[in-house]
Amino acid sequence: MEEPRKHQVSLRGASAKEITREALLEKVNQERQLRIAAKRANAATLLIQRVWRRYIVTKKVAMQYQQEWETSLNSCMSLSTTNWISTSVLRPFIFFITCLSTKHRRIRARDIGCISRCFTMLLESINSTDPRKNFCSMTTGSIEEKSTWTYQAQKLISLCSLILAECDKCHEGGQKIVVLTSLALRLGVMLTDPKGWKCVADDQYNLQDAAAKDLVLFMGSYKSGLYIAIRKYINKLDSQVNSSLHTDEKLLVTTSAITLALRPFHVAHFDVNVPGKLDCCFAAEQYCLLVLTIPWLVQRLPVFLKPALKHKSVLSPCFQILQVSGNKILAEMSEMDQLKIDQSSKTIPLAGWALANIVYLVAGTENEFVDPRGFNIVDYASYVHVMTILAEGLLDKLENRGWTKMENQEEICVPYLDLLKPVCQQWHLKKLLTTVSNINAHLLDTDNPSLKNPEPYGKLALLDIAYFYSYILRIYSTMNSTMGSLPVLNMLSFTPGFLASLWEEMENFLFPVEVRRLVDNHLGKSKISSVRKTGISEKIPKQTNKDKWGSVLNKFTGKSSTDVGGVDCQPESSQLDDEKLEKWDIEPLRCGPMGISKDMTCLLYLFCATYSHLLLVLDDIEFYDKQVPYTLEKQQRIASVLNTLVYNGLSYNISQQSRPLMDSAIRCLHLMYERDCRHQFCPPDLWLSPGRKNRPTIAVAARTHEALFTNMRLDESTSVLSFGSVITTTPHVFPFEERVKMFREFVNMDKVSRKMAGEVSGPGSRSIEIVVRRGHVVEDGFQQLNSLGSRLKSSIHVSFVSESGLPEAGLDYGGLSKEFLTDISKAAFAPEYGLFSQTSTSGRHLIPNPAAKFLQNGMQMIEFLGRVVGKALYEGILLDYSFSHVFVQKLLGRYSFVDELSTLDQELYRNVMYVKHYDGDVKDLCLDFTVTEESFGSRHDIELKPGGRDTCVTNENKMQYVHAMADYKLNRQILPYSNAFYRGLTDIISSSWLKLFNASEFNQLLSGGNLDIDVDDLRNNTQYSGGYTEGSRTIKIFWEVVKGFEPEERCLLLKFVTSCSRAPLLGFKYLQPSFTIHKVSCDTTLWASIGGQDVDRLPSASTCYNTLKLPTYKRSSTLRAKLLYAISSNAGFELS
Repeated sequence: MEEPRKHQVSLRGASAKEITREALLEKVNQERQLRIAAKRANAATLLIQRVWRRYIVTKKVAMQYQQEWETSLNSCMSLSTTNWISTSVLRPFIFFITCLSTKHRRIRARDIGCISRCFTMLLESINSTDPRKNFCSMTTGSIEEKSTWTYQAQKLISLCSLILAECDKCHEGGQKIVVLTSLALRLGVMLTDPKGWKCVADDQYNLQDAAAKDLVLFMGSYKSGLYIAIRKYINKLDSQVNSSLHTDEKLLVTTSAITLALRPFHVAHFDVNVPGKLDCCFAAEQYCLLVLTIPWLVQRLPVFLKPALKHKSVLSPCFQILQVSGNKILAEMSEMDQLKIDQSSKTIPLAGWALANIVYLVAGTENEFVDPRGFNIVDYASYVHVMTILAEGLLDKLENRGWTKMENQEEICVPYLDLLKPVCQQWHLKKLLTTVSNINAHLLDTDNPSLKNPEPYGKLALLDIAYFYSYILRIYSTMNSTMGSLPVLNMLSFTPGFLASLWEEMENFLFPVEVRRLVDNHLGKSKISSVRKTGISEKIPKQTNKDKWGSVLNKFTGKSSTDVGGVDCQPESSQLDDEKLEKWDIEPLRCGPMGISKDMTCLLYLFCATYSHLLLVLDDIEFYDKQVPYTLEKQQRIASVLNTLVYNGLSYNISQQSRPLMDSAIRCLHLMYERDCRHQFCPPDLWLSPGRKNRPTIAVAARTHEALFTNMRLDESTSVLSFGSVITTTPHVFPFEERVKMFREFVNMDKVSRKMAGEVSGPGSRSIEIVVRRGHVVEDGFQQLNSLGSRLKSSIHVSFVSESGLPEAGLDYGGLSKEFLTDISKAAFAPEYGLFSQTSTSGRHLIPNPAAKFLQNGMQMIEFLGRVVGKALYEGILLDYSFSHVFVQKLLGRYSFVDELSTLDQELYRNVMYVKHYDGDVKDLCLDFTVTEESFGSRHDIELKPGGRDTCVTNENKMQYVHAMADYKLNRQILPYSNAFYRGLTDIISSSWLKLFNASEFNQLLSGGNLDIDVDDLRNNTQYSGGYTEGSRTIKIFWEVVKGFEPEERCLLLKFVTSCSRAPLLGFKYLQPSFTIHKVSCDTTLWASIGGQDVDRLPSASTCYNTLKLPTYKRSSTLRAKLLYAISSNAGFELS
């Protein structure tokens, strides 16, 4: 129903349509807005017409003035007095040139002639010795004349700048514009140099000098447009030119332009020894912003101009203005980047070009930088500070821009990074370090108190150098897609004393000086505990300071120094003392990167990146015997710092800003941990200490680990370090036993998921039935199981066929499949089979045979053996074999370096180290970059690098030879085989599970624990059958005999029963099937029993069921003798 109509009133008579009051007001308002808009449009139209009429009239008047000017100039040349030049020549000239050219920032071709005539007349006037005819004599006249001269001179400078910006052969004026530019810059040079004015009188020189100085200061400001013009001009020059390619006119123009650019610095009379307020600050700011950011600045200019550009009178003001107003200048550079004012600077940010140009100017060559003839300590300090500011600005632009996604990156970056090569040279860093030492020496000079409080830009410390090189490292990593930061790291790693100084600086930040002094005063000397040696001389390190590090840490944790003993590198019992753990947990790093300052972050990043690079090439002789660059005690300190930092950084979910630090710290930590695993130098407590209180439980850790890797598989592009990364990145903070339990938890979780997916639905379901001949275990297993892939996780039911071809009786309830896996690994891993060989080291570990690729199905067989090992790990079956450290490293996805060569071939390692440390000329050894391999009786050479046969090993490239040889033996040669084995292994065992362990722990996981067994643990987890009980007389005698065995004999007993000589890692509780002793009744004659004669039968074993078949012996001597004979006969079931 419609609402009742409101009372409406018509204001325009009864005949008009009635409307509401609100509608009426709205209509009136709209009409008012229309009237206002119309008035504004009319006003704008009138303004446009007025401006246009003014422009037309002004242009006509200017053109008329130009014609009259040219006419008067032809008729009045003889009246060239100062007053006539100023009033009749320059005044109209400036007017019509400003109207016709300057305002439009363009020089017309028809104006070139009149400009040339004017400039020629002015040059003749300035060169006149008659004060009445010399234009510059106005600077000594009345106030009005001085003001007129200043105004006209400034206008002329602005015009000269415009002409310079237009100097291009592509200009419509052609070659004439080049000649005009040369003339204009000559005039600019003359106007700003009072020494060139011929009319200068001695008593009036100060007035003229002041006028010229004011003009120069104007020239250095942005109003003159000089530096913008110079930038445009130099950008048009070829970046690969030299002085011989310049024409005379171009050379004159270029030289004059640089002269004008540097004149504000020279006129200001800046004294670097008396730092103060800069008279040329505006010029310095414009110069830094517009000239130093020119791409390839030095390369575009003649070589003889470089000394002028790098003079201290120019660079020192620039350095100071960049330190004072660095943020402002960087912001303006960023605005210019967004405007893209230069086509050549679209790719590299302007801060990058400023950085490269200054580096090339200051440190272009070693002689220029090391002995600069006037480049004093203050300048070196300012140089480092400025480089740091620009490098930080460049890095910020690169990271915000997403540099890695840019096209043609290599074409752009490689030439640019060549300009930064000086900072990658040792002489560059050495000079800076020497400067730091000199400054410190000056500060300690009691005879010169003025040096106690130098200006801020005069201070230089190691921290400043660290900031600079940390930014340079990240710049190279971002811009160099092929080599990354390798050139910088090579230099930093091998500069003598740098790493030692860096660590000392870090200690000053991490630990108060007072605490360390207290330690030095109260602690004596002691020896470091012995460290295991592998292939290194048994030399005992000299006496070192007693565990100062532990005492320092105890000061932080509140414990007394009496609780701390010497550093013991030998493994301790599983019951870890919490105090021993806590002393390796560094308190300042307990919040990760979030809890440390920016300075400490910089030092840690540079240290981790540099030291991790050095660790790659540091061999065991240097690390353990010579103990360079640090003693083993300091190595422990470094490991504890990295361990605490990484663990807590991952625990607190690091930010993106801390990512570079964490990446370098993780890399360095892994290298130190892997070296310790191979050759121990740290106590086990150290690695466990950060997670002693807050590490998650086994179940939580396992599920977090699996969830993290699932997410990474779903989205490989994102890899955010978080708390879940603790398990994957630093698994060593969990005790080995916990990680083994974690591994079994992974297996159980996988079995549950397979059961939920229907792969396992009940006993015997989805099982694999195979028939294996006793004499062809490997061949039959390969033929029937190789194609299964990951389905090999299912149960295997094995039926054996005897040597005579008859099926063996019995059902497989797990024992036969265990026996099958044991037998196939025993046969296939035997060196006689040809797939694997043994290393020449004392451990005789297994490694793929290079000749395996020539065998039939050789690579497929190695892949199949990977599945066999994976199946054994999956089912918890121990195999009595150990793989080479190098081979396991490949399975764990880790690269091997020269220090690991000793684990593969001791003789080769000694030979390589002999070459590395050879004092004479390596050429005498007659080596080249090849390695000789022998296969099937024939020998052939393999090149270690392209052209290796023709490359002799010299002192210069011997390090390259050493690492090329190690890389071939440790990585290239073994890689195809390890990849094949890895494919098979990861069909059964997830690669993420393997990353919980190091190489040694992987072998323990595969073959069991220590080379002895816990008799009490075995007795508590033993089952009895056939009539035996724990209280049986024979059983009691048996355990007494086993306790009396030597460790080797107990291992033989275990191998006799289970086919593996080592106990399960988590104890015999986890042995599957359980250890069982079965009673074997033996009939004896009545007279034998009366005479006390014992049973003659030998013990036997059923390894498939882990069962010892023990006759009922009555005497311990008989049991011991029979048992030793049986376990030493290398037989088991056959003894039955």
